[in-house]
Amino acid sequence: MKVIIGIDVGGSTTKIVGFERSGKLIEPIFVKANDPITAVYGAFGKFTDENQLELKNIEKVMVTGVGSSYLTKPLYGLECHHVSEFNCIGLGGLYLSGLDKAIVVSMGTGTALVKAERGKKIEYLGGTGIGGGTLSGLARKMLGVTDIQNIVELASSGKLSNVDLRVCDITRKDIPGMLSSELTAANFGNLSDLASKNDLALGLINMIFESVAMLALFASRDKNIGKIVMTGNMTTIPQANDIFDSLNKTFEVDYIVPHNSQFATVIGAALSEL
Repeated sequence: MKVIIGIDVGGSTTKIVGFERSGKLIEPIFVKANDPITAVYGAFGKFTDENQLELKNIEKVMVTGVGSSYLTKPLYGLECHHVSEFNCIGLGGLYLSGLDKAIVVSMGTGTALVKAERGKKIEYLGGTGIGGGTLSGLARKMLGVTDIQNIVELASSGKLSNVDLRVCDITRKDIPGMLSSELTAANFGNLSDLASKNDLALGLINMIFESVAMLALFASRDKNIGKIVMTGNMTTIPQANDIFDSLNKTFEVDYIVPHNSQFATVIGAALSEL
């Protein structure tokens, strides 16, 4: 059995996945470490041990991500082949969604958008600095909390009405082209003096996801592609699903969060060699 290994070296997590030459996926895992080299070796050791893989079984190692530049030497004697992160985002997004064409969004510390179509060159559309880093940084100052899971827990009992200004808050009339009076008119535009930490946490999550989702919508319209595949660590935040569902109904677009969405880029790295 020959296996292609994909490794995505991020700012705070490193992910690893494998594909047999037959196309069978070996389930991905991730490890957290501040040092990218430590993270890579830790992820590689854990992955090969859990899947009973020997070095002789590994045909190629494909690496991507912001920290992959630190990998300048072979990994346990295996040469590391560097792959464009944007290509990996597109390949992984199409694989996980089963689509032939889509706008693929990767939400990590920041956010990147690509146009992906099977058999064609993946097109980088741009990005934004809004992402997990924004959520963590603002939460640190506003809430005294930095861990994403703790922010999510706070937000689970928050109320957006204590934070955001909605269309229904400023007009009783229908606005042409606006399909829902519950749409946000201004993030944090109705911030109550009595807003709790829970309310603020939900407001932050809502602002970040709405901002990224609207950028993806504009890209979708520009490229005339109605499918938007959301990937990256941020897409595992449970409140994201409600936000995307609401926007799906409002704008008649299809935001998709596939299973294993957080592993799209590393899956794309391995797929680049298949």
